[in-house]
Amino acid sequence: MSQWLEESADASPQARESPVGQSVAVTRLRAEYQDDAFGIATATPRLSWRIEGAGTEWHSDRYELTLERSSGVDSVIVHSPEQLFVPWPFAPLESRERVRLRVRSGSGFDWSAPSAPLIIEAGLLEQNDWVRDLISPSTIGGLTDGAPLLFGEADLAATPVTARLYLTAHGIVEFTINGRRVGDDIFAPGWTAYEKRLRYRTYDITEHLQAGPNRLQALLGNGWYRGQLVWPENRSSYGDRLALLAQIEVTYADGSLETFGTDASWGAVSSSILFDDFYDGQRRDMRIADSPEGKAIDTVDVQRGAFHRLVAPSGPPVRVTETLPAVELITSPSGRTIVDFGQNLVGWVRLRVSGAAGDEVTVRHAEVLEHGELGVRPLRSALATSAYILSGRPDEVLQPTLTFNGFRYAEIVGVPELSLADVEALVLGTDLERTGWFESSDARLNRLHENVLWSTRGNFLAVPTDCPQRDERLGWTGDIQVFAPTATTLFDTAGFLSEWLEDLAAEQKSDGGVPFVVPDVLRDPDPAAAAWSDAATIVPEALHLAYGDVGVLERQYASMRAWVEKVRSMVGDDLLWTSGGPFGDWLDPTAPPEDAAQAQADPDVVATAYFARSSGILARAAALLGRHADAEDYADLALRVRAAFVSAYVSDTGVVHSDCQTVYALAITGDLFETDHQRDGAGRRLAELVSDAEYRVSTGFVGTPLILDALSKAGREDLAHRMLLTEACPSWLYAVSMGATTVWERWDSMLPDGSINPGTMTSFNHYAYGAVADWMHRCVAGLAPTSPGYRTIEVRPLVTGDLSSASARHLSPYGEIAVSWRLENGSTKLSLSVPYGVTAEVWMPGASAPTTVDHGHHEFGSTSSTP
Repeated sequence: MSQWLEESADASPQARESPVGQSVAVTRLRAEYQDDAFGIATATPRLSWRIEGAGTEWHSDRYELTLERSSGVDSVIVHSPEQLFVPWPFAPLESRERVRLRVRSGSGFDWSAPSAPLIIEAGLLEQNDWVRDLISPSTIGGLTDGAPLLFGEADLAATPVTARLYLTAHGIVEFTINGRRVGDDIFAPGWTAYEKRLRYRTYDITEHLQAGPNRLQALLGNGWYRGQLVWPENRSSYGDRLALLAQIEVTYADGSLETFGTDASWGAVSSSILFDDFYDGQRRDMRIADSPEGKAIDTVDVQRGAFHRLVAPSGPPVRVTETLPAVELITSPSGRTIVDFGQNLVGWVRLRVSGAAGDEVTVRHAEVLEHGELGVRPLRSALATSAYILSGRPDEVLQPTLTFNGFRYAEIVGVPELSLADVEALVLGTDLERTGWFESSDARLNRLHENVLWSTRGNFLAVPTDCPQRDERLGWTGDIQVFAPTATTLFDTAGFLSEWLEDLAAEQKSDGGVPFVVPDVLRDPDPAAAAWSDAATIVPEALHLAYGDVGVLERQYASMRAWVEKVRSMVGDDLLWTSGGPFGDWLDPTAPPEDAAQAQADPDVVATAYFARSSGILARAAALLGRHADAEDYADLALRVRAAFVSAYVSDTGVVHSDCQTVYALAITGDLFETDHQRDGAGRRLAELVSDAEYRVSTGFVGTPLILDALSKAGREDLAHRMLLTEACPSWLYAVSMGATTVWERWDSMLPDGSINPGTMTSFNHYAYGAVADWMHRCVAGLAPTSPGYRTIEVRPLVTGDLSSASARHLSPYGEIAVSWRLENGSTKLSLSVPYGVTAEVWMPGASAPTTVDHGHHEFGSTSSTP
C-alpha cells in the first residue's frame, strides 16, 4: 500500500468539514477483529472502518486518525484510500493502556465528520506483567471428586476508580465477586493447544468491588483440559489437576495501584457439582451451597511457569445466544416424558421444578427420536445426561453450567407434572456476528440454508468442531477446510478462525505434518492427510478472501509453507501423492456403514489434486507477501504437480481415473487439465454421471463442496440446480424432507423408515455438507467476491427457471451488499445495493459483457430468463 503520513493541523483548510462531507459517515471503527477492543492482544492493532452515505462524488483519498491517550492528543493524516486493516501509525500501546480513537475520511478538499470513538485497552502484553500464579487444590478436586470451589479475598483500601481481572485456568472457570458472577461468557478461557497457548480473558470488575473485604470465588470444571475426549475413559488429556490464575489490578482515586489474586493464601472446598464432563453431563446436589462456610477447607498448591503460554483472545467468547421455548410434550411408547424444542441445537435445558428435598431429576438429551423413543445410539458412549438432587425449595431452577449437549429432544425423569412453561432451551455458541442471509422462491432451500446456519452456530463452540453431541466434538481439520468459505459468508469468523489457525500452527509437527484435529488430542506422531491437513493452506486463503486480511497470510505463512514442503518430501520424482492418509473422500454415500473411508474416488487422485491446490495457494500467498523466490518456486511446483496429475490420471478425452463425481469435481474446479479437449470431455462426463445418478449426490466430504461449482464451470448450471433441488437420497433436500433442522453427517443419517443409520459415524448436526450454502450465495443468488474483502464482486445469478426468485445479503468488511432477482413476464429483474469501497460487475442472464457499478442502489432488467 502506497501511503505517506503527515501531522494534522486543525487550522488547515483540509482539516475542516464541508457540506459534502457532512453526509458521509465513518462507522464501525474496529481494532484488529474487534468492535469492543478491550484487553486487546497487540500493542499496534490494525484498524478498519466503513464509509456510509457517500455520494458518487465522494472518493476517499486519505484518512485522519486522532488518538487521545494520557500523554495527550495525537493526530495523523494518512494519504491512502484504504479502510481495512490499516497500520497503527502511533507509538505502540503499553500493557493496560486505555486510549480513545477516532477516524475521519477525506475526499479532495472535503472531510467527513469524525467517527464515534473506539475505546481500545491493551491487555497484559509482557510476561513480566504477570505477578500471580496458577493455584490448584492440594487434596480435593481429583477426577472423581466433583468441581472444586477456590476462594480468596481482596481487601481494598478504598473504592476503586478502575479494576481489572485477568483470568485463566486449566479447565473451565466461573468467577464471582461478592456472590456476583463476573462476565457473561461461558466455558472461559476456552480450548487452545494448552501446552503451548493458554488463553486469558480480561474483565472490567470496577462495579464488582467495594472498599474493604471482597469475597473472590472460582468454580473449576474439567472442560476440555481434563474431561473425556475422543474415546471412553480418555480423560486428563492435558493434565490431572485443575488450576486457576486470577490477577486483579485496582487503581484508586489518588493514582495508586494494588494487586490481588491467586496465591498460597487461597483455599479450596467441594462444590455442589458432584460430577461434570462435556460428554457425559453433570450431576449437582442442590442442597449444597457453593460457598466455603461450614466445609472442610483444603489448601492450595502454587504452580509456576505458565506466563510464557498466556495469550489474549482475538475472537469472541462462548455465550448464551438465544433462548428457545419447548414446543411439545411427548409421551413415548414406553411412557417416558420427552420435550421437543422444535430445533436441533447446542446448549442447555433449563427446568423450573418443585419437589421434596432429596428427590432426583434427570435430563437426557438426543437429536432425534427413533420409533418414538429418544434416539441415543448416535451418542455412542456419551451419556449426555444432567442430574439434580433437589433442595426442596419451591420453583427451583435447574440447568447445567459445566457441560453442553447437542439435542432437539430431552427426556425428563422425576418431574411428575411437567408443563411446557416449565422448560426451555438455552442456545450456546461462540458469539459470532451473523453476516449472510439467503432466500429463494423454494421454501425447501430456505430451510436448508437455515439448517446450515444452525449447524454452524452449534459447532462453532470455542473451536470449529465436527459435531456437538457424541463422544467426539473435536476440531477436525477436514471439516473446517471444506466449510471455511461458507463460514466466512454466514458469520464474521475472522477472529475465531484466526485464533484456531494459531493453534494449528502451534500443534504442527517439526516436519510440517498437520494434525487431523486441532487442538491435537489424537497425538498422532506423523499426521498427514490429504484434504484434512490441507486446512493449513485453505483456511488462511478463505479468510484472506473474505476479509481482505493479508496479516493472516503473514502469520500463517510458515505453517502453510511447512505443510507443502511436508507433502513434497513424501512424494517421489513423479510428484504423485500416493500416501494421502486414511480419509479420502470421507463418507461417500456408497461407503458401507462400517467403513466411511471406502469411497469411489481413488485416494491417490484426491491426494495429488490437493497437493496441486495447496501448492498454488502457497504460490499466491508468497506473491502477496513479496516473497518472490518462493512465489516462483511454488507456482512452478503447482504446474508440475498438475502435469503429473494429468499424465497419471486424465485421459486424452478427459476421463479422470476412478471415474466418479468427486474426481471430476476436483479436476474441473482445480483446472487439472492440459488441453481444452480434456476440459470439455471431463465436463461432459461429469454431466453424464450426474444424469445417470438421476441428479443425486455421489460425493463425500471432499467432493461435495465442489460438485455444483464443477457443473457450473462446465456450463451445466441446469444440472447443478437439478442436483440441488432433488429430494431423492442422497441429496441435500432429502434431510429437509425428513424434517431435519440441521445438516446431517451422512446423507442418510436417518433412513426413510425413521430408523437411524447403523453406522458409527452418524450425527444429525455436522456442517460439512452444508458447504453448499456458499454456492447458493454465489451462484443461485449471484453474489460472489472476486477480490479480497469483497473489494470487487461479481453479481451473476445462474438463472435456469428452476426458481422464480432468489436473494442474498452479506455484511462485507465495507458494509452490506444486497442482491435480489426475480423472474417477471419472461424477463429477469435484478436489484443490487453496493456499499462504498466495493465495485460490482453485473452479468445479467444472456449478456455478453458485464455492467460495472460502484456504490449505491442499482436496478437491472433482462429480456432473457436463462443464460
